[in-house]
Amino acid sequence: METIKYTYYFDFKNGRKEEFQIELDRHTLSPVKKRSADLPEWTKLEFQQCDSCPLSLVESRCPLAEQLSPLVDKLKDVVSIEEAKVAVTLGERVISSDTTAQEGISSIMGVITAVSGCPKTEFFKPMARFHLPFSNMEETFYRAASMYMLAQYYRWKNGMSADMDMTGLKQFYSNVASVNKYMAERLRANKREDGAINALVILDAFVKSVPYTIDTLLEEFEPLFEPYLRDKHIS
Repeated sequence: METIKYTYYFDFKNGRKEEFQIELDRHTLSPVKKRSADLPEWTKLEFQQCDSCPLSLVESRCPLAEQLSPLVDKLKDVVSIEEAKVAVTLGERVISSDTTAQEGISSIMGVITAVSGCPKTEFFKPMARFHLPFSNMEETFYRAASMYMLAQYYRWKNGMSADMDMTGLKQFYSNVASVNKYMAERLRANKREDGAINALVILDAFVKSVPYTIDTLLEEFEPLFEPYLRDKHIS
């Protein structure tokens, strides 16, 4: 099986070092690692379950909580503002940043959220395939909008309707905001330091802002595409 591997290395100022690897099936973008037999109570589906969750209790575990569990539990004693050098290997590239624990954890949480198997977040899987650690808001939105419009092309190609005003993208982000809300409740219900919780807060702040800023950002990006608008017969 062909896989994609992303490895996060945390080198904290206090000398602590941690490593986390995400390995995905290259074709399905599903995590390769099998479910652990010893999962904490907070990963149970009914534990602070999202009010709009389409999964039944037959599933027994929240797929997102299950995938986040190794990261959250290993860093449960990390304070959000702890300084760290975080390096990420993505194939032949290495991207690093001198940052805080919460920023590093937030970056890896973004990938896990997209590929976890949660029905509300699976639409972001293509972004996980082209993961860009520590991206700012403009970079992340550009990738999200590009992903969404490419998806519309594939829908059109398969004889389906295409959403050219990006209404669906706004809805996707609203859905993820709801998932983040309940995931934060899961994490707060178990006493731990605030590193993971604040990482989720950072991720959620961007998610919540997108539906309100999407139109403004699209206007800001439009001049970049002036060559396409100048020529009416691009082929």
